[in-house]
Amino acid sequence: MVATLAEIQALLGEPRFNWSDPAPWIELEREFGIEFPADFREIVDAYGSIKVNGQLHLKHPAVHLLHDLGTMIREDLELWRGEDMAEFLPSPVGANPGELMPVATATTGEAIFLRVPDGPSSSWRVVVQEFDSPAWYLHEMTFSDWLLAYLRGEDVTLCSRNWAPDGPFWEFLP
Repeated sequence: MVATLAEIQALLGEPRFNWSDPAPWIELEREFGIEFPADFREIVDAYGSIKVNGQLHLKHPAVHLLHDLGTMIREDLELWRGEDMAEFLPSPVGANPGELMPVATATTGEAIFLRVPDGPSSSWRVVVQEFDSPAWYLHEMTFSDWLLAYLRGEDVTLCSRNWAPDGPFWEFLP
């Protein structure tokens, strides 16, 4: 099952970014040689570069350099390709099948990756790495399902209960 934007909005609230120009995505996808999953693009297009529950940072490719997805991905790919960092992930970072594409971060030290599908019939999956430990977790779900579980306070490695005791909220990144 793939959670819908309406399900995300029901918990997170109405988006105010509502981006409709595909050009930044096309440029980013051309650079990395992949097509990001539709559910991830739809959520980021709706909300833009935001912080969810004061914890989870999502970034859009069309936003200025401080909060743009492309810059974050390039920097994180360089970090995770470092000799001393590769051991902390289940597979290499990158855009090839089975590799991990960094797409989000958290103020609590987690890095969120999308696992590139092994083939056309495979689905994208979410991997969360706890930066302060060598632990990583593969979540056999789409990004929208993972985000919906996070917003519901379910344990998807990144826990929201302590960060949003009154319910999910978001704010634009400054």
